[in-house]
Amino acid sequence: MVKIEGVGDIDKLKDVFATLKKEIGKVIVGQDDVIDQILIAILCDGNALLESNPGLGKTLAIKTLAQIMDMKFSRIQNTPDLMPSDIIGTYVIEEEKGKKEFKFQKGPIFANIVLADEINRATPKTQSALLEAMQERQVTVGNQTFPLDRPFFILATQNPIDQEGTYPLPEAQTDRFLMKIRVDYPNAQDEYEIANRYTINAKAPDLRVLLNKTSLQNLQMLTREVPIADDLKKKVVDIVADTRNRKELIEYGASPRATIALIIAAKAHALLHGRKFVSEKDIEAMAYPVLRHRIILNFKAEREGKRPDDVIKIILQK
Repeated sequence: MVKIEGVGDIDKLKDVFATLKKEIGKVIVGQDDVIDQILIAILCDGNALLESNPGLGKTLAIKTLAQIMDMKFSRIQNTPDLMPSDIIGTYVIEEEKGKKEFKFQKGPIFANIVLADEINRATPKTQSALLEAMQERQVTVGNQTFPLDRPFFILATQNPIDQEGTYPLPEAQTDRFLMKIRVDYPNAQDEYEIANRYTINAKAPDLRVLLNKTSLQNLQMLTREVPIADDLKKKVVDIVADTRNRKELIEYGASPRATIALIIAAKAHALLHGRKFVSEKDIEAMAYPVLRHRIILNFKAEREGKRPDDVIKIILQK
């Protein structure tokens, strides 16, 4: 493990991230922006929501990251009949020395990286079971609260909401995701490499462990130490405030949680790209994944065929 002294040790940090991406590249072809944004969410100690059609490697990317970071990994396959107790856990009766007693059996939520696969195929009741874990990093069963091991992330995947059999996530839950990451189809060159790689050799590549819990938590602390100028903080506040004032396009704007998320994500973006301070470029790059799930367009904007990213672009141009 490489020892990093601080933000000023930027060359070592660049080497760490370059090695990390190279190791991920043994399994995942292309999708550089997606990998960057997942890493940014992890550096910010935040949850991320990945949206795309099936078969684009979302699950594989998250599983690979967990392996490289030596994190306890669990996967929850969301279905309409999944119950909250299937995620959190439940009390079971155990008999020991002739005595019966209730003992809590932990569910898959008790891990460091939790992959909530196809989260919008679970019912709203089951989706809400994740709320406390996402925000407070703990779960409550009955009158007892169980803290979750840190670091803790929920990296969820979802299918586009226009597919059948999906339940749109409530606004309270989507707001707890630091970022919403869009996963697009690979270009022709990457798809050829995918076909070439996975039709010749079925053996999984050997992955090295490059980070552990302690080194990752140190990187998270460094992320928050990246300096940002006051005028750029003001720019972030203005961007988020503008989402509430654009009544001709936006029905509901972003909360102050979006302001915090955008500043921290911009810091992580700067760090990941080898800069010691936040620039305007970092803020504009992170505005899309941080805001796209936090604004609700009005009927007029939707009728004109606009998407949240189109409206965010208008705000940034201002």
